[in-house]
Amino acid sequence: MKDLPMSHASPLSRRAVLAGLTALSAPALFRPRTAFAEAGRPFIQPPLNEGRFENGRRVFDLTVAPGLHEFRPDIATDTIGIDATFLGPILAARAGDRLRMNVGNRIGEPMTLHWHGLHLPAAADGGPHQEIAPGAVWSPEFDLMQKAGTFWFHGHQHERTGAHVWAGMAGVLRVTDEEEAALPLPRSHGEDDFTLVLQDRRFDADGQMPYAMNMHDRMAGMQGDVMLVNGQTSPVLEVDAPMIRLRIVNGANGTFYGLHFADNRTFHQIASDGGLLAAPIPMPGAILSPGERGEFLVDLSDGAAVMLRAETFGAEVAMMGTSGVHDVMEIRPRAARPAPALPERLADLPALPDATGEDRRFDLAMTGMGMMGDFTINGMGYDHSRIDFAVPLGATETWTWTNTTPMLHPIHIHDVQFRILSRNGQPPADHEAGLKDTVLIRPQETVALRLSFTDYADPVLPYMYHCHILEHEDAGMMGQFTVV
Repeated sequence: MKDLPMSHASPLSRRAVLAGLTALSAPALFRPRTAFAEAGRPFIQPPLNEGRFENGRRVFDLTVAPGLHEFRPDIATDTIGIDATFLGPILAARAGDRLRMNVGNRIGEPMTLHWHGLHLPAAADGGPHQEIAPGAVWSPEFDLMQKAGTFWFHGHQHERTGAHVWAGMAGVLRVTDEEEAALPLPRSHGEDDFTLVLQDRRFDADGQMPYAMNMHDRMAGMQGDVMLVNGQTSPVLEVDAPMIRLRIVNGANGTFYGLHFADNRTFHQIASDGGLLAAPIPMPGAILSPGERGEFLVDLSDGAAVMLRAETFGAEVAMMGTSGVHDVMEIRPRAARPAPALPERLADLPALPDATGEDRRFDLAMTGMGMMGDFTINGMGYDHSRIDFAVPLGATETWTWTNTTPMLHPIHIHDVQFRILSRNGQPPADHEAGLKDTVLIRPQETVALRLSFTDYADPVLPYMYHCHILEHEDAGMMGQFTVV
């Protein structure tokens, strides 16, 4: 098998991504784009919601409810939104804030809302054990213990995660701190700093996007042929700034995005899941798997319009290849003007902590044959009543993951931001050397992680670890652990 995405050697260009996925003919790589998309609509990002202050807490009031969203003018699609018709706001908070999240459930069925990437008590995590009944309001409180970065929140109801996120149950949390604020970086929301939630959907003849899985969807994850940016098709972003910052969230159910620009210009990654990298990393292309985030600087000083594109593929890429190429968003500078110099350093990444606890091993496998198989971790599917293991509070552990399946699996671990120790014995590339909460594990690959468990313990309520292809998660590729 040839090399798959996210080589440990270096970031990949579009050409390298395609060449390395598998040997395929041109017709298999590029499907015609659907006629659903209409180009030229102005880019819109969710509003910035700074909450309200009450008794020393930053309070957010969030209502999750059915919506009708126009992905195409004059066609109303049934959706779920969070204070919106589709998706939710960008919550803005500062590191160290005491947060209270008042989450109201108006969708008529049980749901949860998980704060993806945050270090917080298990009771506030929003995983399958923090179910919100129809009509109820869940109000967790916790200290925001993250560094500056782009995090997100989404549904996590067991066996309904895929359906809820597909319908639109997700939003973004933007965290600031003094370290990031001192850097000469774009950060003016809507002027030089833009948030992109990337997803894809497929629509029926009536303009609806039913969550109707076939066998392929169950095995490879739900994928669509219509590219969405914040719930829009083919937006155009007009900017005055010569340098812009793109905060990109892969909010897809099962699609991986190989991002690049049509003119092959280099851009720079400045942050990964958990915050700033040590220095800007030049990137001819970047791959984000479901659940991952990246922050990127784009130089527009030449004044030329440029198209951000995505090579899309699913978990079965090693067997089936990419599913298409999509225009994501056109960026149009209003004028050519000099761009500021990039900072040479961004953050001092702490040294990898020494292991003080156990070295745990996790084997990702498939049972059965072909499209009828089940996904397992260490030979077991998810059991809501089973705690797989307990981690001692204060321990720093090494978790080693081996993927024995022929599919890609992005693994997400709740509660912690971890560091990647190695991929098949080799150190991670610079763009993966920072804080992470979701890591792509390729077929036949072994990836070692270092994780520290601090601050919070609960002998009863667990955290989750799972594949972030939501259909894999719902099918049981998930486990749970407590910190005691």
